[in-house]
Amino acid sequence: MIIVNLDVMMARRKMSSGELAEKIGITQANLSVLKTGKAKAVRFSTLEAICKALDCQPGDILEFKDN
Repeated sequence: MIIVNLDVMMARRKMSSGELAEKIGITQANLSVLKTGKAKAVRFSTLEAICKALDCQPGDILEFKDN
């Protein structure tokens, strides 16, 4: 299972959903889908934009846990 820790990184960087959505060029609704882990896929371009905006690595956001 893939765990999305986007909300954790946003809290560490003190960035709101609205601010991040604006910086990476997606809607708050789509960002919410990513944050809740309900997204079926994430584009590398979106992941890159998130990492750039939050000054982090993909592994800071995505985590694999074996069931």
